[in-house]
Parts: sequence; structure tokens; C-alpha cells
Amino acid sequence: MVKIFGKVRHRPSASWRQATDRAFTLIGDGRYEDAGALLTRAADLEPWLSESWFNLALLHKFRHDWEQARAAGLRAVALLDRETGAPDWWNVGIAATALQDWPLARRAWQAYGLKVPGEASASGEPLGMELGSAAVRLSPEGESEVVWGRRLDPARIEVLSIPLPSSGRRWGEVVLHDGVPHGERVTSAGPAYPVFDEIELWAPSPVPTWVVLLEAATEADRDALERLAADAGFAAEDWSSSVRLLCRSCSESRMPSDEGEGEHLDPHDHSEPGQPGPLGHRMAGSGSLWVAERECGIAAPSGLVRGLLDGWVADSPDTREWRDLEEVC
Repeated sequence: MVKIFGKVRHRPSASWRQATDRAFTLIGDGRYEDAGALLTRAADLEPWLSESWFNLALLHKFRHDWEQARAAGLRAVALLDRETGAPDWWNVGIAATALQDWPLARRAWQAYGLKVPGEASASGEPLGMELGSAAVRLSPEGESEVVWGRRLDPARIEVLSIPLPSSGRRWGEVVLHDGVPHGERVTSAGPAYPVFDEIELWAPSPVPTWVVLLEAATEADRDALERLAADAGFAAEDWSSSVRLLCRSCSESRMPSDEGEGEHLDPHDHSEPGQPGPLGHRMAGSGSLWVAERECGIAAPSGLVRGLLDGWVADSPDTREWRDLEEVC
């Protein structure tokens, strides 16, 4: 036994450590059922250890079994040796948010040491935490894509980029995300923003995603469409310049968010000349930095999108055209 902060704490047995180590090896292999049996056995061996229940809560989070994650997480925090800052509370907050158990979510964030300002909303949802912008990696286990968003609370991000159709996500959706960032994006202004991994879709968006080919003579023409869409309450994004193809190692590192523009080419960018991505500004074998044909994503209702594009062309018909509009997500 060891004594910590005046409390007597038992050391975990060799059997507990062996079962736990094996369970996390199985989790790494995606064998959640087998791992669950071992972690349940570990909790039976050492039920007084908060780590036993933390590990079970973690497993249930991986499985998206939020009822079980909440139950195990609450048992973990009941056995904590410290009052604030424990990651056990963060896992409880994620589970509570997934279940929309807002009183528990508020309690979890406060117990972790975060300020939750003001009173709860009518639904009890914690609002106004003002956590700022962040990036989120959609479909982290598949064909992942990092997009920008606004943090609603410590476990949710509203997607403000227009995701590629391969992600299955839309502009305006809210995704539940994990607590530990994997990578950073650094802006030209200097601040670094964390990249969180998506856990699951929390709230879908009714706004479809469209892809369209533009003829935009200048960057100002392209920017005008993005402003027009934003003024209408929706979004347009030039995928020809905003999309970078990165390997996993690059994506999970500290990456500049806007390199590849202009004369400086990002050595981590794996896109190709003439294809979507920062290198797409250049034609193969050419020093040209602007290509008039742009592949653009638009997030807007079906009844608005054509009128939006027609209005954009009408403002400068000599320098703007569009064609091949298609709904893709």
C-alpha cells in the first residue's frame, strides 16, 4: 500500500496490470469485445482503483457506448484522489455531451477546472464558453480530412469549412470530438490551433454540399463568390486552393495552415500541379500562380444555389462563368 495526500491507496496487483496491458493491446487492434472482457476482469480485481473504471470508460467511449461510458466514468471520479483537473472528468463530460445530459456536462467541465459562464440555457445546455476556433479531423480512422470550426464547448465543434464529399460531412454540422489534440495548424498571423479527432456526428446539417466549376479571372472574382454566399448565410470555398493532401505524419504534426500560397511551396503538401490543392495554382512546368478554372464547394439550399451563382456572374459577366453544378453530399 502507498499513502497519497493522506489517503491509503492500494497498489494494483500483477494480475490487474497484466489484464490491463493486454486489453490496451487489443484496443489498438480494434478488438473491443475482447478488451472489454479483460478490463471488466481488471475492475473486478481492483474495484477501488479509479484507473479500473477510467479504463472501462475509455473503452466504452471508443465503442460509442455512451450510457456505459457515463456509468464507468462516474465510478472513476468517485474514487479520485484529487478534486479538479483529472482526465476522468473530461471523459465524463464527453459522454454527458453525447447523451445531452447537460447538468452532468456542466458539472464535469467545472470539476475539470473550466469556467462555464452564466446560467444554463432552457435545455440546460452549457453555452457561452467562448473557446474560439479549432480544427477537427473528420473520419480519423478512414480517409481523414481536417476542417475548421467553432468550438461550442470542450467536446463539440461546429464545422465552418465545407468538407469534401468523401468525408460524408456537411458545412454547419456539429461533431463530437475527443479531448486530446493530434496536431496543430498555425496561421500566418501566428496563433496555433489544435486539431481534434472527430468521434461521431452530434447534429446533422440540412444544407447540401455542391461542387461547381468556376471561371474566375482573378482572385477577387473568386473572393466575391465567397462573400456573396456568406452574406446569404451560407458558404462557398475554393477547393482548388484550400485543399492540401497530407500524409498522416504531416497531418498530425504542427502544420502551417496557409503555406503553399504564392511563391513559397509547402514541402509537406502532397497535391500535384493542376489538381485541387495549393500546388494546383501552378500549371505543370509553368510559373503561373493563378488558374482561372476553379473547383469550388458551395453549401446552400437547392432553391438558392443557382441564383447565387447567376448573381455572381451578373456582377461581372466578362470575368466570371460557372458550369457543371452537382450536389455531392
